[in-house]
Parts: sequence; structure tokens; C-alpha cells
Amino acid sequence: MWGEHRQVDALAVEPALRDYHLLFSVRADLLSHLGRTARARADFEHAASLTRNERERALLLARAAECRDRR
Repeated sequence: MWGEHRQVDALAVEPALRDYHLLFSVRADLLSHLGRTARARADFEHAASLTRNERERALLLARAAECRDRR
């Protein structure tokens, strides 16, 4: 799974994708599975700030809270 995380990190520097909320939510999910909950929480929160969809925002913030609770 670490390889996938690095591939997603490489995409995060692409100008066309730096404001794409799904990229950060995928990275957050990978980080969460790797046990890096503090960074995962930050990425879930960042993804939530980028989406305009209220349901997605609520889901992403809930995932961020789960990461906080697992610390």
C-alpha cells in the first residue's frame, strides 16, 4: 500500500489536480490504513474544504473525526 501512497503524492503536485477533493480523500484513506491518522485527518479536512457537495463534506469530516478518535 505504501507504493500507492507515493503515487497519489506524485499526483498531488500536478497543478490540474491540486484542488481536486477526491485526490486528497483517496490519499487520506490510504494514510488512514497505514496508521498515519494525524496526516489522514488533515487530508480528509482539506478534501472537505475543497468540495461543494454538502453530503461529501459531511462524510469527509466524519472520516476526519474517526481519525482523531483513533489516535
